[in-house]
Amino acid sequence: MDPQTLVQAPAPSAPQNEPRIPALQIATERLQEKIAHLLHIESFAGMVLMLAAAAALIWANSPWAASYFATWHAPVAMTLGAWSFSTDLHFIVNDVLMTIFFLVVGMEIRRELHDGALASLRQASLPLIAAVGGVIVPALIYMVWVGNEKTLLNGWAIPTATDIAFAVGVLALLGRNIPGSLRIFLLALAIIDDIVAVLIIAFFYSGGLQAMGFVIAGAGVLLVLLFNRMGIASAPLYVLPGAVLWFGLLKTGAHPTLAGVVLGLMTPVLMRPSVRPAQAMASQALQSAQAQLARPEPDAQQVHQNLRTVQAAQRDMLPPALRLPMMLHPWVSFGVMPIFALANAGVQFSGADLQASGPQSAMWAVMLALVLGKPLGVFVCTWLAVKSGLCSLPEGLNWRGVLLVGLLAGIGFTMSIFVGGLAFDDASLLGAAKLGILAGSAMAAVLGLSYGFVFRKRLQSH
Repeated sequence: MDPQTLVQAPAPSAPQNEPRIPALQIATERLQEKIAHLLHIESFAGMVLMLAAAAALIWANSPWAASYFATWHAPVAMTLGAWSFSTDLHFIVNDVLMTIFFLVVGMEIRRELHDGALASLRQASLPLIAAVGGVIVPALIYMVWVGNEKTLLNGWAIPTATDIAFAVGVLALLGRNIPGSLRIFLLALAIIDDIVAVLIIAFFYSGGLQAMGFVIAGAGVLLVLLFNRMGIASAPLYVLPGAVLWFGLLKTGAHPTLAGVVLGLMTPVLMRPSVRPAQAMASQALQSAQAQLARPEPDAQQVHQNLRTVQAAQRDMLPPALRLPMMLHPWVSFGVMPIFALANAGVQFSGADLQASGPQSAMWAVMLALVLGKPLGVFVCTWLAVKSGLCSLPEGLNWRGVLLVGLLAGIGFTMSIFVGGLAFDDASLLGAAKLGILAGSAMAAVLGLSYGFVFRKRLQSH
């Protein structure tokens, strides 16, 4: 047959019973797939967070600066009969939305304690020692720099935490050639940092604790335990006991976002007991739905019930501590954290009196503690632990990798700003501390990224 005839031969037509999908629908589905892919890229989440912080800085220093502060201090009120509650938008962001962030942190800690990098003392010992160094050394540098100024000493914990999203996002920019053991070490260190930060908030930045609040919080915890015992697997139903726990912690004087950590630590890491495996239930329900749909007049109610069974079985195929973080990740990474950055990173350069000794000391202390204290504390304590024989470096991780982890650990953006808001009531000190956080985190990211490319080239050459 002539090749030209083959080329010109018409393509076989689609079967008559196949529906024709509109081009706009195909384009929409492809766009949805790309968006879903982007929502799970860690480096993209870090970039969105960075853009939100930049937008806050630009807005706060623009001719429309007044609208920035008016927006976040706009009153928010709820009234139900004789009961009323009033606050501002800043409280909703920092004390309500951030509870979801801490919930994800708590579930990550719970999962790592169960079967991850913190599952045994042997596994956790090296990142634990490194994290302790990464907390103590920055705090010491901060305190030495500010001296005996009591108002400034309250900010000692600002540079002690690592921003997991930013640090892991920057590491992701280095590509897939970075050893997996290095990423695990960074994650474990950052998670331990978060544990320490939560403990610091609970013990050092909470007001006078009220007993009645603990009674309410205890009731919330008992409700969670009861729901777990009853086998309730629907996550939205846990909003009620979570709200009781949150309100109880608010009444105690502790920071209410700690409710997220408590809930996260109570999240089951095993699938709930069931008479039949979830896979078998899903398979049978699907077969039943297909049989119904094959009939001339299918029972819509029966099909709907089968599909609900499939949905419930699909939910139960993964334990809550693994399933919920994946479900919440896009909302936290692209909703909660960017909104938090937008609400808290807006510092007016004109309003920050860096000529005064207090604000100037706060800014430099935070910046130096993040850029120098973090890598120094992480590297030195890791070196001492290994050389003393207490621990050994994981396979694939060398001293250059430890230094890279230390540099990235200096990115303290989200948690540092959060702690700064608790540490300083004075607007000028808080503004200066935020400038130090932004500058120090940016420098740590640039240093980590620059050194990371050198580190990657050395790996490729070997």
